[in-house]
Amino acid sequence: MTTPMLRTAVACLLLSVQALAGAAERAIDKSVVVAATLDQAWQAWTTREGIRSFFAPDAQVEPRVGGAFHIHMDPGAPAGAKGADDMRFLAVQPQKMISFDWNAPPHLAQVRAQRTFVIVRFEPLSAQATRVSLHHTGWGDGGEWDRAHAYFERAWGGVLANLQKRFDSGPYDWTDWLAQLERWRAEAAAKAAAPR
Repeated sequence: MTTPMLRTAVACLLLSVQALAGAAERAIDKSVVVAATLDQAWQAWTTREGIRSFFAPDAQVEPRVGGAFHIHMDPGAPAGAKGADDMRFLAVQPQKMISFDWNAPPHLAQVRAQRTFVIVRFEPLSAQATRVSLHHTGWGDGGEWDRAHAYFERAWGGVLANLQKRFDSGPYDWTDWLAQLERWRAEAAAKAAAPR
C-alpha cells in the first residue's frame, strides 16, 4: 500500500473506532464480592426477607418473569411514592442472573414515568464467596436523565456495600431510617397545617 492509501485506511479505521465508541451505551456497572454462598446471595435478591436484609425496609418479590420486584424505601408513603413501585422481573436464570425494570426516585418525576433496566449476575468464587455484578442501562440524555444517572451511580454503590455488610455483620437495621421518614412526614404535615 502506498503512503497516502495507508493514511486513508488508518483514518477510516480511526473514524470507525470513534463512531463505535460514541455509540457505546451509557451504563452503570458495579460489582462486589460477598462472604456468602451462591444460594445465600441469590436469596438476598430474590426474597422479601433477603431484600429487607440489605436493600430496603420492605418489598414485594416474586422471582419469575413478570413477577413483582417492588422495593419500598418508604413503606409508609402513598402508592406510587414508596420507592421502586410496580417494577417487574424481566428475566430469571436461577442462581445466575436476574433482570428487572427500574425507575427514578419520586423527586425526578419526568424520568420516573419511564423505565431503565438492571441486570444482576451471580458468580460463585468459592464455597463461601460470591461475586454479585450489577449492570444498569437504558438511560436517556440531558436534564433529569443526567441527574438520575448520577443518583444511581452513587446509590448502587451503597446498595452493594450494604449487601456486603449484610454478610459480614448481619442484616441492616431499618429502625432509624423509618423513624427519620416519620419525622419528615410529621414536619411536612405541620408545615402544611400552619397558618400562612
